[in-house]
Amino acid sequence: MKRKTILIVDDEPRLVRLVKVNLLASGYNVSTASDGKTAIEMLETTSFDLMILDIMLPGPFNGFEACKRIREFSDIPIIMLTGRAREQDRIRGFDAGADDYITKPFSVEELLLRVKAILRRAHPSEEFPKGSIYKFSDLVINFAQRRVFVRGREVRLTATEYQILYHLGCHAGKIITHEDLLTRVWGSEYRNELHYLRNYISSLRKKIEDDPGNPVYIIGIHGIGYQLALD
Repeated sequence: MKRKTILIVDDEPRLVRLVKVNLLASGYNVSTASDGKTAIEMLETTSFDLMILDIMLPGPFNGFEACKRIREFSDIPIIMLTGRAREQDRIRGFDAGADDYITKPFSVEELLLRVKAILRRAHPSEEFPKGSIYKFSDLVINFAQRRVFVRGREVRLTATEYQILYHLGCHAGKIITHEDLLTRVWGSEYRNELHYLRNYISSLRKKIEDDPGNPVYIIGIHGIGYQLALD
């Protein structure tokens, strides 16, 4: 199996060395960049499997801005690193297109776990039956092509957002509990991380719903879970 290549974007040399050494020891190839502009240029010419992106970066683009620009041309999975633990900062990161969010200081074990989980979500082993399509009103999900359309316009989703929609679509019309959805998308170790799911559902609704505050596609069942609407 081809070794996955990870791009670390951070201007703290000690942290970069720590993360790089542990990723290399875990069997990954690693490249680095110290600012957002360089990272964007590298992504335009080189293929990477995952990016670890710090928020506080020097130069014209901080992590949020770099992430938004990257999402204009790439769906590479992105883990954001930050010293900010506020809920609004996590939401801002998800809105910019991040797939995961780790607050400094963090353990190497936690980072490696997140990397493994995101790569699994980006390259899932399970597949929806070929040719299968979900359609409700203006929302269309082509599972064979992993593409999503709203009113005929393609919507770019992160790997995590697509996996949430994938599992809801596989069981359209049925309620999937919070714990079950977390386990299916993130893994059993995340089954109690309800704030994760809420943040991603919020981000997903902003992309596919006309009025995210009054959703018609992704329906929340208070205290239980979510379901994708079905004709």
